[in-house]
Order: sequence, then structure tokens, then C-alpha cells
Amino acid sequence: MALVSFVGRVLFASVFILSAWQEFNEFGVDGGPAAKALKPKFNVFSKTVTAHTGVEVPEFDIKVLVAAAVAFKGVGVSFLSLAALSALQQVIVTTILYDFYNYDTEKKEFGLLFSKFSQNLALLGALLFFVGMKNSIPRRQLKKKAPKTKTV
Repeated sequence: MALVSFVGRVLFASVFILSAWQEFNEFGVDGGPAAKALKPKFNVFSKTVTAHTGVEVPEFDIKVLVAAAVAFKGVGVSFLSLAALSALQQVIVTTILYDFYNYDTEKKEFGLLFSKFSQNLALLGALLFFVGMKNSIPRRQLKKKAPKTKTV
């Protein structure tokens, strides 16, 4: 059973690692296609947060956000102890990047974005499952040997 669990973890992590590798290779000078796709969606997100809460989202270069996302994907899932960071990254990126809620249900974009959102939600659920499973497995405790008594 341990082998099946290991293979499952490796296959699950490979989704994030391969995605990070692809984004890293496409990053370039301007942040690549990920930055181009994220910029308008982040602007809408910032305006929505400011309108509903009155808190202004600070301005920063989108390339930094994309680079951080690539790092979280690649490193966070590789070390399951950092999986909580990957879960946080999934929550933030999924809600901003796959903003199906900004489209009418009749439009083509709604279906595509909702499908991607659902897939990322499933990945987040699996990630949380692995984090919970890791914390619920009891650690092996070394048995203490009883002190030897001398027989006379």
C-alpha cells in the first residue's frame, strides 16, 4: 500500500511540477503568456476588492506574481511539508485567473473558465487531502527496551 501511496503522490506532484516547468520556460522578459493573461484579470480583481471592501490592493509588477506562482508550484508540491503554501497559491490563483463569475452563463468563456476552475478546485481538494493524510499518519515510536536486571 505504501508503494501505491508513493506513486499517487508522485503523479499528483507531477501536475504542478510540469506546469511550473512550462511557465518557467515561457517566462521570458515580460513574464510570458501567464503574465499577459493574468494582468487584465488581476486589474478586475483589484477593482472588485476595492469596490466591495474599500481596501486598495497594492500595485506591483505582474511578473513578480507569476514568478512567485511558478516557485510555489515547483517547490511547494515537491516538498509536501510546504504543501500548505501550494494550497494558498491554488486558492489565490484559481479565484483570480478562472473568473467565470464575471461572464454570462450563455457565453463560451463561462464554460471554459468554469471547467478550468472546477479542475483546479479538484486539485486543491487533493492537495488538502494529502496534507491531511500526512498529518494523520501516526509516527512509528521506538520501543524502549526494559533495563536488564542482573540475576545472581
